[in-house]
Amino acid sequence: MPSSPSTSRTLFDDDRTGIIYRTAARIIYEKGFDATSMSEIAEALDLTKPGLYYYVKGKKELLYSIMRCAMNLLDSDVVEPAALIADPEERLRVIIREHARLLTNEAGALAILIDEDGGLSAEHREDIAKRKRAYFEFLRRTLEALEAEGRLREVDSTVAAFSLLGMVMWIARWYDSKGRLASEKVVQDVTEIALAGMLVPRSKESMGLAQVQ
Repeated sequence: MPSSPSTSRTLFDDDRTGIIYRTAARIIYEKGFDATSMSEIAEALDLTKPGLYYYVKGKKELLYSIMRCAMNLLDSDVVEPAALIADPEERLRVIIREHARLLTNEAGALAILIDEDGGLSAEHREDIAKRKRAYFEFLRRTLEALEAEGRLREVDSTVAAFSLLGMVMWIARWYDSKGRLASEKVVQDVTEIALAGMLVPRSKESMGLAQVQ
C-alpha cells in the first residue's frame, strides 16, 4: 500500500515564510480574500505591515504563493503516488484518501483553491486553472479506466469526477480538528462512502473466485 506522506508534514516548511503563508491561508479561508487585509495578517503574525512586506510583495502575490504551494502538495501527495498504481480502483482509492487526508491537515490553503481564484491576476489565475484542470483530468481518466472494465456505475465520468471533488473538498467546510472525529476516521469514512457511490458492487461469486485464485 502506498505511504501517506501528508500525515507527517504540513503544507509549508516551518520557516518564517511558511508560517506567514499558513497564517494568511487560515485568515483568507475564514474571512474571504477581499475581506482580509495585509494589516490583519501582519497583526496575526505579530509583525508590522512593513515587516510583512519584507517577506511578500503584496496580497495577490501572497494568494498565488499559497495556491501554488497547495497545488504542489496535491501533486506530490496525491497525483504522484496514485499515478504509480496500475489498478484503477486502487488508484481511485488513493486519490480520494490522500486528498481527504490533506484537507483534514491543511483545510484553509486547499479550500481557497476553489473559492478565491478571483483574487489572482489573470496570468496567475490561468496558471492555477491549468494545474487544477490537469488534476481533474487525472481523476476523470481513472474513472474512465474503471468504466472500460465495467467497474464504474452507469454514470458519466465527468459528472462523477466533479461530484467526487465536491464531496472531498466539502470536508474543509465541516471538519473540525478539535471535534470528536479523528482525522483518520473522517478520511476512512469519506473514502469508503465515495467508492461505494461510484463502483459497481463486486458479486459474492466473483469475490469468492478471487479468494480461491
